[in-house]
Amino acid sequence: MTDGTYTGGAANTRYGPVQVQITVSGGVIADAQVVEYPQSNSRDQQINQRAIPVLVSETTQMQSSQIHMVSGATYTSRGYIASLQSAIDQANA
Repeated sequence: MTDGTYTGGAANTRYGPVQVQITVSGGVIADAQVVEYPQSNSRDQQINQRAIPVLVSETTQMQSSQIHMVSGATYTSRGYIASLQSAIDQANA
């Protein structure tokens, strides 16, 4: 992977778009941030407050989009993985 910051395409989910940005340093994913995610109601906020840190941690551990989905946050997880793969594809281009 080429060092830099890459923003994946926004993945539309049932509850709203999810968009991931990764930072590649030394050829590895050093950081991942979710720049857009469903948060329009308290239920979305509660789910994503728990799910997003887990997804980010999995990303930096696995160094790929081959990560486990978070139970109870299926739509966010699917959107995250799709956007993450888009960002990884850019880093590998």
